[in-house]
Amino acid sequence: MKLMLAEPFKSLWAGQDAFTAVEALQGQVYRELEGRRTLRTEVQGRGYFVKIHRGIGWGEIIKNLLTAKLPVLGAAQEWQAIARLQQAGVPSMTAVAYGERGANPARQHSFIITEELAPTTDLEQFSLNWREQPPEPRLKRALIGEVAKMVGNMHRAGVNHRDCYICHFLLHTDRPVTADDFRLSLIDLHRAQTRAATPRRWRDKDLAALYFSALDIGLTRRDKLRFLQGYFQRPLRDILRDEARLLAWLERKAAKLYERKQRYGDAL
Repeated sequence: MKLMLAEPFKSLWAGQDAFTAVEALQGQVYRELEGRRTLRTEVQGRGYFVKIHRGIGWGEIIKNLLTAKLPVLGAAQEWQAIARLQQAGVPSMTAVAYGERGANPARQHSFIITEELAPTTDLEQFSLNWREQPPEPRLKRALIGEVAKMVGNMHRAGVNHRDCYICHFLLHTDRPVTADDFRLSLIDLHRAQTRAATPRRWRDKDLAALYFSALDIGLTRRDKLRFLQGYFQRPLRDILRDEARLLAWLERKAAKLYERKQRYGDAL
């Protein structure tokens, strides 16, 4: 068994079974699946997000593997990813409780609790009308540069997200957002993978997902070049020469994802 409790849960659950206590938490439920529950709760006037994993069963594990998908077996992936991102200086969530028990991966019981990031809006919502109402150029450049740096540092730290869309970058709105003063945090890491180094295949999948999710916000060629320079942290001439195959693949992959989105909508 693994268990980490910080305040307020360390005091709140003293002398209790944490796995029973976390199941008793009440609040707004965001997702309820057979093997996973996500909710927002309040403790001592502060908001927290709770993700509880109860095991998905061998049938679901085998089905995922047969379709070349890596199943999410518990809260460990998010816990490990958050820790690695903190070490790498990539702004993300703060975990205040984590638990895991059971050796059987199909029946493992685990949970993670993170502090709520509020007030915030995600970059998908923030950029929703950029085509019709372009943002202030310096702010747009600054946001692109920060996303590029965050994703680059994430990959260099050995973490790939697997849901790397602009909606998972939260923009903090506790003060006016300007080009010189803003803060982003990366969220939704329950599918993330953590290794000594990020495999190129998984790095490229993240980049394609990110590009696809930004296709409707009016990116210019100069915006894309700015992202590449911030991500690779190398001279642009070298990037365009050395990464030509990747860039061509990203255009094709993002276009294919966009076509599927137009055809199937949210089913993507």
